[in-house]
Amino acid sequence: MPFDERLAERIRKLLASRKSVTEKKMFGGICFLINGSMCCGVVRNDLCARVGPLRYEEALKQAHTRPMDFTGRPLKGFVFVAPPGIKTEASLKKWLSWAAQFAAAEATKKKRAIRRAATGNEVPRRTPIRRYR
Repeated sequence: MPFDERLAERIRKLLASRKSVTEKKMFGGICFLINGSMCCGVVRNDLCARVGPLRYEEALKQAHTRPMDFTGRPLKGFVFVAPPGIKTEASLKKWLSWAAQFAAAEATKKKRAIRRAATGNEVPRRTPIRRYR
C-alpha cells in the first residue's frame, strides 16, 4: 500500500534535529520512532500521530482528525490527521511536537523499567491481602 512520500519527507526534515529517530515500515505505511517508541507515521495520505491518552480527547477536537481505527477498533491515544489538517508547516509542527513529547516520555519509562530490572531493583508487585475468618 503506497504512502505519501512528500509528507514523510516533511516529517523527516522536522524530526532531523532530534536524536535517536528511526523509521520502520508499519501499518502499510511508514512509522517514525524516537528512542524505539512510536511517535508518528504516514498511512496513505494521512498523518498518524500518537498523542497519548491524556491529549487524545483534545486532539480529536481539532479540525480534520479522527480516531485511528486501522483494525476497525480505535486505538486510544492515536489519531489520523487528514491532509488539510497538516497543510502548513506550523500545523504539522504542532502535531509532531505533541507526538514527540509523548514518545520521549514513553521511551524514558521504558529505560527506567529496563534499568530497574537490570539492577535487581524491580518494584515488587503488591499482592492482595487475604483475610481469613
